[in-house]
Amino acid sequence: MRILVVEDEPLLADAVAQGLRHEAHAVDVVYDGGSALERIDVNDYDVVVLDRDVPVVHGDKVCRVLAERKADIRVLMLTAAAGIDDRVNGLALGADDYLPKPFAFRELSARVAALGRRARPAAPPVLRRAGISLDPYRREVHRDGRYVPLSRKEFAVLAELLRADGTAVSAETLLEKAWDENADPFTHAVRMTILKLRRKLGDPPVVLTEPGVGYRIR
Repeated sequence: MRILVVEDEPLLADAVAQGLRHEAHAVDVVYDGGSALERIDVNDYDVVVLDRDVPVVHGDKVCRVLAERKADIRVLMLTAAAGIDDRVNGLALGADDYLPKPFAFRELSARVAALGRRARPAAPPVLRRAGISLDPYRREVHRDGRYVPLSRKEFAVLAELLRADGTAVSAETLLEKAWDENADPFTHAVRMTILKLRRKLGDPPVVLTEPGVGYRIR
């Protein structure tokens, strides 16, 4: 998934981002609400992890803007206030879920994954096509019963291709979903990742190139 973390405590923000990247998500980080609104206007996010008390533009306003303009983006609101009224108010603003600080990263990760499933069309728990099975929760890939070890980027790209269910996915879309905003749009990262995927998945080839369109699973 493509995720935006909005948190004014840099150490916490960077730790959350690092943990989510380790789970093969593309993660951007900003430290105030104004920067969050700028990123949201430019990038297509699946989930926004939003601290309620960020500066410049308050998290409440960011949440309202998301609810009005980007109804397909799911919001996990974070706050140090743990009272029932605070949680109710946060949800009333348009947040999809609410997590009080301090929190365990495992719980945040699970909530982000649940919101990501809601942000996309329904998909089976294990993605399957052309003899490939990808379990996004165990982070395991098999082809014809053989375990296939993949890097985080390879796993993310393969997941996007499998979700497309045989239709072509452009290199731009793969770059958007599997890399963060620091990725160079003119890089060969997608092509190189596809080459590595083909090698690891083995013969017969199942990742096909549609010239001028993108890549798809046979």
